[in-house]
Amino acid sequence: MRYPVTIVATLIGLAISLFNSTGYDPHNMVFFMFSIPSWIVDLFVDVHEVNVLLMYALTVITWALLGFVADILIARGRESERHPRSAK
Repeated sequence: MRYPVTIVATLIGLAISLFNSTGYDPHNMVFFMFSIPSWIVDLFVDVHEVNVLLMYALTVITWALLGFVADILIARGRESERHPRSAK
C-alpha cells in the first residue's frame, strides 16, 4: 500500500511548524488554527507554558496520523470496490 495522503499531510504539518518557527507568524494565528494539539493543550494549560518543540512534534505527528487514517480509508474503499458483497 502506498501512502500519498500520509506524506502530504506530514508535509503540511512540517510546513505549519516551520512557518511558525521562522517568525512570520508573530501572533501564532496560523499555528493555532491548524495545530490540533494546540487546541487540546489550550483547554488545560496556557499554551505558551508548553515546550515549543514538543508542540511542533505533536503537530507533525497528528497530521501524519490524520493522513494515515485517510490512506487506510481510501484503501478500504478501493478494496470494497474490487470485491463487492453479493446480495443474498
